[in-house]
Amino acid sequence: MITENEVLTAQKLWGDGIVAIGKVFTNGGDYRARAGAHIDKLYAYAQGPVLFKPTKAAESQFRGSREDALSYFVGGHISEDQGFAIAPWSDVRFENHDIILMETTALAMGNYFFTATNADVIKVEYTFGYIKDGDGALRIILHHSSIPYSA
Repeated sequence: MITENEVLTAQKLWGDGIVAIGKVFTNGGDYRARAGAHIDKLYAYAQGPVLFKPTKAAESQFRGSREDALSYFVGGHISEDQGFAIAPWSDVRFENHDIILMETTALAMGNYFFTATNADVIKVEYTFGYIKDGDGALRIILHHSSIPYSA
């Protein structure tokens, strides 16, 4: 059974990973390798299909491969990608509306808040789905995020 604490830990790892990618980029390091490690550790692309609809994607809305996710996070083969994770961000905070726990899967929905290095905060809506892999680690199989509706 997946626990709430496991989901909260996975969310913290995800947020810390996004911040780390930006720091590596800012410091002139191999940010593509850092982003690849982030994807490999937290997403289930190696285990099977992943449903990934990133926030700032309009032309190529869905990212069905590891390479597509990498392009979104750091820029790459998809022309609209500017590198979301290299912004850089100083903090990512999750605010869960709810978490649904099942035997080997979990769903979480709410808002996450990205703090820019100038202290501006951007609110984004998210839904993440997780599976537990063979080693007991949670991996993302569903990642949907969007900017809140504004009239």
